[in-house]
Order: sequence, then C-alpha cells, then structure tokens
Amino acid sequence: MNFDFDEIIDRRGTGALKWDKYAGRDVIPMWVADMDFRSAPAIRDALERRVAHGVFGYTDPTEELAQVIVGALARDHGWSVRPEWLMWLPGLVTGINLVCRAIGEEGDDVITAVPVYPPFLSGPVNQRRNVVRVPMRLDGERWRWDLERLEAAITPRTRLLLLCSPHNPVGRVFSPEELRELARVAEKHDLTVSSDEIHCGLVLDEDKPHVPLAALGEDIAARTITLMAASKTFNLPGLGCAFAVVPNAQLRGRLTAAAAGLVPRVNAMGLAATLAAYRDSTDWRCALVAYLRRNRDLVIQRIGQIPGLSTTPIDATYLAWIGVSAARITEPVAFFERAGVGLYDGRAFGAEGYVRLNFGCPRSLLVTALDRIASALAGGHSRTTVSH
Repeated sequence: MNFDFDEIIDRRGTGALKWDKYAGRDVIPMWVADMDFRSAPAIRDALERRVAHGVFGYTDPTEELAQVIVGALARDHGWSVRPEWLMWLPGLVTGINLVCRAIGEEGDDVITAVPVYPPFLSGPVNQRRNVVRVPMRLDGERWRWDLERLEAAITPRTRLLLLCSPHNPVGRVFSPEELRELARVAEKHDLTVSSDEIHCGLVLDEDKPHVPLAALGEDIAARTITLMAASKTFNLPGLGCAFAVVPNAQLRGRLTAAAAGLVPRVNAMGLAATLAAYRDSTDWRCALVAYLRRNRDLVIQRIGQIPGLSTTPIDATYLAWIGVSAARITEPVAFFERAGVGLYDGRAFGAEGYVRLNFGCPRSLLVTALDRIASALAGGHSRTTVSH
C-alpha cells in the first residue's frame, strides 16, 4: 500500500497547538513534537468504527490490547513482558510526573542528563523534588552520558534517574553497552530508573536497533519503569494514551497509590487508536520511517552547508538538535521566526546555543523551511510564502 506523506494538510483552525502558535503569521512551525501527516488508515478506520458505535462510557483497556502490546514489544524489540506489568496512563508527561511523585520523598533528588525533553526538568519540580542536571558529553559527533559526572552528582538523597531512550532532542539510540553502564550505576547506587522510550518505533538507522533498558536483565528490570506510547510513532498525541511497563509489583503498587484520585482513565478513542496502531499499522510505520530517513538526510546535508550551524547524526526520532553558537545569534528562536521558521529554544532542554527542529512534515515544507534558514544566515530577506 502506498501512503502519501507528501500531502500538505491544512491544520490551521483545528486548535493545533503547533500551528496556532503562529496564527496569522507566515511562520512554518517546526517546534513541538507532532507530525504533519495523517495517521495510518487502520487507525482512522478504527476511530470511525468507535464513533459509529455511539456510546462513550468509561472504558478499560481490553485483554486483546494488552496481548497486542505484549506481542509488539516481543516482535519489535525482543522484549518479553507480561500483561500484568502494564499500567495505562493518559499521557507520557503524566507518567513522568507520576513517577517523580511516587519515588522517594519531597526534597529528594531526581537526576537526569541535559539536554533533555523539558518535562524531565519540570516534572521533579512539580512534585517538589530537586532536579539534578548532568551535562551530556559531545564525543566527536556522538552525544553520550558522562558517567563520571553522573556518579559524582549522585547524593544520599538521589532516588530516581530519568533516562530518555531513544534520546530527545539529540536523536541517539544508545548501544547495549552504554545502557549496561547506566544500569550498573543505577544498581550500584540503588536508584529507580524511569526510562522514556516513546520514540522507540522511530529508529531511522537499521544497524542501531532500540534496546529497552529493562530488557537487559532481571536486576535492572526490577528497578525500571518504562514509559511508552503509540503517540509519537503514529502521530496520536492528541488522543491521550500511554502506558508504563513495570515488572516490579512493589513499584506498580507505589505508582497506583500515587495516581489515586489524580490520574484519570485513558479515553476510549485513545485505546482504540493504540490497538489499531500496534496491531494493524506496521506497514504504515515502515513507510513513515523510510520517509523520515530521507528527511533526516536532507536536514543533515543542508545544515552542514550553512556557516554557523551544526548538527550531529540522528539515529532515531524526527528531531534535529542544531548548534547555533557559531552563528553568534543572541536570540536564535526570535531570529528564525523573523525568517519564517518556528523552532524550539534549546534553553528549555537545559542547553544554550541550540535549537530543535521537527522534520516530521512533508518534504516540500521542510525544503522551504531550510531555504529560509539558509537565506536568513546569508543575510537574505526574501522568502517563499507557504500555501495550503
């Protein structure tokens, strides 16, 4: 089956967070992490059938959905999990905050590596924990955890380590060896690990398969809470459906207790879409990844040709982490907005001198955005207007 990822879909006037930020302005939004593609046909069909049913009462995940998730994790990542390990959540950010609330006490330390997805930095603060930021190390062209700095930053009050794998925003797929080193640190210091693996279905390099941290062995599995969702891979973030995989029954109990009275059930539409995603949409996902791979290659090629900008290899995700320090731009986001491209400020990820670009869009839109970026840094003033 052919899927048209080149189709331009007008999202204006639909309440789209991504596009409404620049309502009334000729700015291509490439900041927040959702894609400008229609979801898979099987997902749209499943939602239409659910709407046709016409009753939208309280809904629990079905046994079929649990079995489909178990099967998908085995099929895609070689990870054997049990249905009772699954805990359903109305979003991955909810999961991050819930884990921070459930592990340790107020005033304890939560440690992570920066740059990183902004809720990793706000979630601990929301739950009255101290967030400890350990800068990642740029080793040539590869971003890595700095294990020496990580261990030096761990204190007797450190209870939780937050991992993003594959990594947002730098796009790394961590090797099994790198993950084993992180597991060693967690076990040595008796840390619980929350592993955000929401981008695991978007690995662009076939020679770098995603390995779930908890799949490395029973010891690390017993202290790991893995957060996942179909939302990034299948473009469903507006449907609010995610899940945690928690092998340790005691940890599941702590999460359940922390969620009581605060975390709502997952909605019926999100559950229906998630089932269709993992059960019926593998062909769409494979076509998407192939399209994103070509977009990725274009971004790396074009950014590498623009003086003052730099990026690093992107193993996974549809996100490019772009260095702008050499361009000597004081406020890079405002600068590129004036050029007609909306990017995400690296400061929100804990790192100055960077912006994040979302290339999950039709290629013609990406080409226009890259042209605008190049023109702005070359001192140009003209730009092509985007039509819908």
